[in-house]
Amino acid sequence: MNRAFLIVLDSVGCGGAPDAAEFGDEGANTLGHIARECAAGRADTGRKGPLHMPVLDGLGLGRAIELASGFQAPGLGAAPTGLWGAATEVSKGKDTPSGHWELAGVPVPWAWTYFPHTEPAFDAALVGEVMRHAGTAGILGNCHAAGLAILRDLGEEHLRTGWPICYTSADSVFQIAAHEEAFGLERLYRLCANLAPFLHARRVGRVIARPFTGTPGKFSRTGNRRDYAIPPPSPTLMDWAQSEGRVVHAIGKIADIFSGQGLSVSHKGKDDVALIEHMNRLVATAEPGSFTFCNLVEFDSLFGHPRDVAGYARALEAFDTSAGAFLARLKPGDLAVFTADHGNDPTWPGSDHTRERVPVLACGYGPGEIGACAFVDVAASVAAHLGLSQRGPGKSFLP
Repeated sequence: MNRAFLIVLDSVGCGGAPDAAEFGDEGANTLGHIARECAAGRADTGRKGPLHMPVLDGLGLGRAIELASGFQAPGLGAAPTGLWGAATEVSKGKDTPSGHWELAGVPVPWAWTYFPHTEPAFDAALVGEVMRHAGTAGILGNCHAAGLAILRDLGEEHLRTGWPICYTSADSVFQIAAHEEAFGLERLYRLCANLAPFLHARRVGRVIARPFTGTPGKFSRTGNRRDYAIPPPSPTLMDWAQSEGRVVHAIGKIADIFSGQGLSVSHKGKDDVALIEHMNRLVATAEPGSFTFCNLVEFDSLFGHPRDVAGYARALEAFDTSAGAFLARLKPGDLAVFTADHGNDPTWPGSDHTRERVPVLACGYGPGEIGACAFVDVAASVAAHLGLSQRGPGKSFLP
């Protein structure tokens, strides 16, 4: 009864997506450009020198970057001891649900709805729905914005008026920021839950509750974010496993991304440190034959969107150390796969995700080149390792 662990490093892309130009992202390379900036001494805040990731590089990270984009990342490129490759997405989005669904064997079969880059960004019917469910006379924001910036701009007015702060991004999302105490956390959750069916019917992928606390000039997000996502359109890897009696563990926002489908237990935490603790606990205690699916979001939320190169590098290096401890706890018959869902190059203009290939690194089968593969091949490979009868549209890359 083999076990499998699939760990998604949110936004840790490696460049080279063949359709990047369609998204305005030709040349973006999250890992490659972070490594370049580190080697040039331009990412020395809180760290110093070339990007140092001996554990994941030892599995084949540097080789995966070069395969995906042709870029030789400074400080990376060790002889691989694991399976390594780079995956290309076919879903027409560079967002969290698209990437995760496809990694779980289900490409997105429709075009997402995106809000226009206008002010206001939202039509009168949607604004009316928000006001009706919030019980307010108006909303704030109504625009494309970065989450931390809009708190600085509108947080004080939110406290004064009580109106929710509504904004979007380049993704198919409708986000609502509200103060946990002044507006109320449960009230924010109810508002998002009530709006979700209206927005899902329009093919808007997620409604996201973005709670924050603090006072003017000192606002900060909390760890109580909650996503209300469209359910996947067909059974995913988790459903396949659960239908064959396997226990499925979800760590982080996996339960939100998949609307709770196919999951046995959801493990939450206030930050990635807490989520990594769940990983380390489950590698010791997860049931024989079980599947654990983990998302670590802070690479994306804390460092990719704010375009913090040094912070992103620090987070990568810290995780690499954690990955070493995690891999040392694997048991015979275990498979661990590290990958990503999209890019978010912190050297790129703007504050949005970037369309990129993603690295695929696997431990449990010895060294070998996966080569260029598809996102759905990750699901097929995990399913093959677990001995599941369903494999989806992908092809296993396991030897």
